[in-house]
Parts: sequence; structure tokens; C-alpha cells
Amino acid sequence: MIVATTPPLLAHLVDEGTTDIDDDDDLIEAVEEYRRHRAAWYGGVIGLLVVRASAAPTLVRSGTVAGLRLAVIADTGLDRLGDAVAALREAGAVVPRAEVAVAKRGEDPVPGVRRLLAAADSFPGTAVHAEIPLTGGLLDALDLLAEHRTGPDEPAATFRVGGLAGELFPPPTVLAGVICACRDRGVRFTICAGVTRALRHSDHETGFAHHGALNVLAACLAAASGAGVSAVADRLASADPVGLVEAVRAARNAPRPLCLAFTSARVADTVTDLEILEVISRPRSGADDAASDAPVAG
Repeated sequence: MIVATTPPLLAHLVDEGTTDIDDDDDLIEAVEEYRRHRAAWYGGVIGLLVVRASAAPTLVRSGTVAGLRLAVIADTGLDRLGDAVAALREAGAVVPRAEVAVAKRGEDPVPGVRRLLAAADSFPGTAVHAEIPLTGGLLDALDLLAEHRTGPDEPAATFRVGGLAGELFPPPTVLAGVICACRDRGVRFTICAGVTRALRHSDHETGFAHHGALNVLAACLAAASGAGVSAVADRLASADPVGLVEAVRAARNAPRPLCLAFTSARVADTVTDLEILEVISRPRSGADDAASDAPVAG
């Protein structure tokens, strides 16, 4: 298998989510699927494997985590997060990121961000990400993260833009305001939940309007260039791929601004969309074309 060259804008863009998996056997299969994605021609687009801290004992016992790059979600609480990270590292995994939900919707996120920042030194080599609800107190929480920028392992934000209820899917103007607020403060972020396809779309079963990976990427490019909330929102709201693809292609050799990655629970769908839109392309090399034509893993 020939691996395609991944431009900087798209490198490690898509994290693979496993947080909705409760069965141990299914979790181990997800680990193997992640390895297949990483080894595929589009492997450079794949980022971290996102796992729950409560799954650490299962993963360690399975002997399958050596060499993996993981993001650990603190579903067992901040106090027990360090034990999970340490156990996974001892089993041979690399843990570049740990995510902690600092508040419930409607709660002030600042106290939770303060607790997370106070504990950050307990995770050397791991960047802590504060999952901040898109409700009141968001800007104060971002100000606090901005004050603690220290380098490559600096704290960052995580924003949930989907879920089981309509209010968890922020409209384009709201998400655009958040993106611009992060730009203004120099805070980078990841996106979790609700983004599985390249383009904005409405789910045919729930009717919820999902943000598209390409929309978010193009919106971040616009914000980084100095665009206002309205222009950023226009890119988030667009269902027309032409302008989005052109914006991404024009910047493909530049580092990705603002958004570190987004988590997809259906990586194969995400990658297939990016290929169909010709944002990523399979390598071609004569006799190896047949191998390169293999379907996206998953």
C-alpha cells in the first residue's frame, strides 16, 4: 500500500472516537480498525484514537495499545485521570491529549477550568483540553486558558457541537462567534460530537443540522485571515462544496489554524467524503493502482 502525501492543512485532522462503545470486544475491534486507518493510504489524515479513561483497564489487559497515540476522556473524573494516563503509558501508548468536561450546560465553567489548570502539571507531556459548554461563562473560560499558554503542551479548549438533543447542535452564528473568540485569544481547540461528514447536512432521522468537517476547516481559515463572525458563519452554513473546497485547496500547504482536530465516530464516512470532494487523493503508481483502489477501511 502506497501512502498518500498529506498536506500540512489536513495532517492528523480526524481523530477516531470510541467513547460510545461499551462492549469490550467492540472496543478492541475499534483499536484494530484505528490501526487499519493509520496504515491506509489516507493514514496521514488520521489523528488520535479517543478513548474513555474508564476503558484504560480493558485496553491495558488486551495488550493492544502499544504504539498507539491516544486522547483520553476523563469520564471517571479529574482525580482518576492521572491513573488512566499512567497505565496507558506503561502499556506502551503515547497520550498527547487529555480532555475534561469542566462544567455542565448552564454551569459556570471557570471553576472547572481552574481545577484543570491546577492539575495540568500532573500530566507531563500531555496537553489538557477543557471541554467548555457553549453557554454562559464561555468567554471567561477562554480568557483563563489564554492566560496559561506555555508552549506545545499548552491548554486548549474542546467544544461539543452535537449529541442526542437539538440544543447541542449550535447554529452557525454561535459556533462562528466561538471560533472568532478563540482566534482573538490565541486559544486552539478540538471539536467533538456531531461532525462525521465533510459537508453540513441534516440527519434524515433526527432532522438535526450537523456541522461539516470541511465547513469547520474553511471557517477556521476565514477566521485566521481576520474575517468577522458573519463571514465565518457563512462558511459554516454553506452546503455548496465548491467554495469550501477552493478555500481548503488554496491553503493546503499551510499549517492548520485554530482547530487542532475533530473527532469522528465514522472515520470511513468522513474520509470517503473528503476523497469524493477531491480534498484528498489516492496515490497512483502503475502496478500499485489496484492496491490503491481498495475501499476506505471500515
